[in-house]
Amino acid sequence: MTTKDDRLEALRVLAPTVGSSEASASDRDNVECKVPHQLCFTVVVLGASGDLAKKKTFPALFKLYSRGFLPANLSILGYARSKLSKQDLQDKVKPNLKGDSDLIDEFLDVLDYEAGPYDKPDGYKKAHEKMCERENKHNENPKGRLFYLALPPSVYPEVTQGIKENCCDVEVGKGGFVRVIVEKPFGKDLESSEELAQKLNSLFPEDQIYRIDHYLGKEMMQNMLVMRFANRFLGPMWNAVHISNVQICFKEPFGTEGRGGYFDEYGIIRDVMQNHMLQILALIAMEKPVSGNADDIRDEKVKVIRSIAPVKVEDVVLAQYAAAGDKPGYHDDDTVPKDSKAPTFATTVLRIHNERWDGVPFILKAGKALNERKVEIRIQFRPPAAELNQSLDPLRNELVIRLQPDEAIYLKIVVKKPGQDNTPIMSEMDLTYKERYTEAYIPEAYERLILDAIRGDQQHFVRRDELRAAWAVYTPLLHAIDAGKVELLSYPYGTRGPPQSDVLVSKSGFVKNAEYKWKPMSNRRSFEGPRL
Repeated sequence: MTTKDDRLEALRVLAPTVGSSEASASDRDNVECKVPHQLCFTVVVLGASGDLAKKKTFPALFKLYSRGFLPANLSILGYARSKLSKQDLQDKVKPNLKGDSDLIDEFLDVLDYEAGPYDKPDGYKKAHEKMCERENKHNENPKGRLFYLALPPSVYPEVTQGIKENCCDVEVGKGGFVRVIVEKPFGKDLESSEELAQKLNSLFPEDQIYRIDHYLGKEMMQNMLVMRFANRFLGPMWNAVHISNVQICFKEPFGTEGRGGYFDEYGIIRDVMQNHMLQILALIAMEKPVSGNADDIRDEKVKVIRSIAPVKVEDVVLAQYAAAGDKPGYHDDDTVPKDSKAPTFATTVLRIHNERWDGVPFILKAGKALNERKVEIRIQFRPPAAELNQSLDPLRNELVIRLQPDEAIYLKIVVKKPGQDNTPIMSEMDLTYKERYTEAYIPEAYERLILDAIRGDQQHFVRRDELRAAWAVYTPLLHAIDAGKVELLSYPYGTRGPPQSDVLVSKSGFVKNAEYKWKPMSNRRSFEGPRL
């Protein structure tokens, strides 16, 4: 049910504002990310019968609809090769929608479907005719068409060509638009990525292409720039003088589970490290942008990614998980080739060659079939130059930002142990979101990013030059892996990964405090009642 708070928030996010008539230093200062009130809006979900659309795209659209964030004049058109009726699509989508049953029925009523091939014009032309039939009833209104490609990248060239040639002949009017959302992976290396980018840009200009990386829609990622640049005390210490190392960790407790054939085409580096984790690194390491404009922000991300040297083989540990107990190994998956070289675990150490970060290793660690589910950033500071009584080296200050599970920001600080002696111990200053913001609604990543695309805000989408710089960091290593030139280790399912990774991390300067483990506040309370 749409609440009063939802309506007010939707008004702030969607309602157009009157821009300043004064001259400005840049056209970027005049960009408004708003949605015209009378917009005649159509979302076309290509690949509508697939798992991504069913589990992510349609549920995100429903959440936006139920909270009043989609234009009132709305149609959602599914397109796929599957021979389905409108009712068939509604029946496939409905089990994944959670919320008020009346709102679910209302939402399903705006869903339509068109079956057609991806490599021939017939289906696209029928979809265009359906959109035009509705839009012609609202000739005075601006038109908006958002094409969401919930499809594998291998069909992007033919699908985007089909859209451009058959579905873009529309007078959008003031505030109207045609935009295309594409999903990762964007190629397999620098060359294939550029080839795909060239094809897309030959059909659509960059301001119409929204390359989605769903990690950029997560709450803690969206919070990163505010936290970094709105807290002045962080500025003087955010550099190599005070920071020893930065660790970004991505852990999944499950293996490929029957999807090994798909995963094996990419491996863990292409799957999460070159995209999600490098985006996290960019937001941590970038300089303050000139403004909040999307391109000003992405300019700074590009600069810092371009400053990263390509990964060296000696700064890498790769492995595949092996069977342990009742859990199968990677090669036990029948869909995985027996001679597979795709790593399911990787630790890579990156080095940024600029004045702020010279000498600070950025350690990226990712793996499947590990001992826990966790994505976090761990910024470890240098110890004091001189200690009062004993070595504080094992008691390092750390700023930890946990993206999942249990979103949190906590600062590990050294305090005196309560009691008679002055023994220093590790404690924390803790902001656990579910404890502090008990009433807050935190949108899912796809929900945020689809709304950004509707509003025309590209700051959380990957620009072409940003993508190119990211692939340049990892492509030499990926080619060496594909050629079998990098040692591939093994680790048991359900463990922390290969011990060699811990050696590399330690060698890179990370100091582990073995006596300390953070717990969410709800697990530490010794009293009943509200937290003060």
